[in-house]
Amino acid sequence: MGTQRSAMRRFLGTLPGAVEEEPFGPGVWVWKVGGRMVALLNQTGEPPSLSLKCDPVRALDLRAAFPAITAGYHLNKEHWNSLALDGSLPAALVEELARHSHDLVCAGLPKAQRQRIQLLASQGDHP
Repeated sequence: MGTQRSAMRRFLGTLPGAVEEEPFGPGVWVWKVGGRMVALLNQTGEPPSLSLKCDPVRALDLRAAFPAITAGYHLNKEHWNSLALDGSLPAALVEELARHSHDLVCAGLPKAQRQRIQLLASQGDHP
């Protein structure tokens, strides 16, 4: 399970414009783009959890399909999901949902910030 956590931290760091912070203390990492949260990885519990922004309709579908996906813990339950990193979710799905969260957050940024992030993505230069 520690390998999955490490892999997820590395993956989140590759999202264009992503900045890693630890505003809630040890063991709780947040990735932001343009000052807005994209992901929250909480390693203080067992299993660790990853909270990601999600389209509201898709969020409900995911919660119905996967027991390890629940409404965002301490977040807007309509727009955020929490994923239990217990090994039951395919890594490809978790990464795709992280990209989805990143895309949603970027879409809400001012045009100049979106263009900067698009430039970083096209250059493969992260953050």
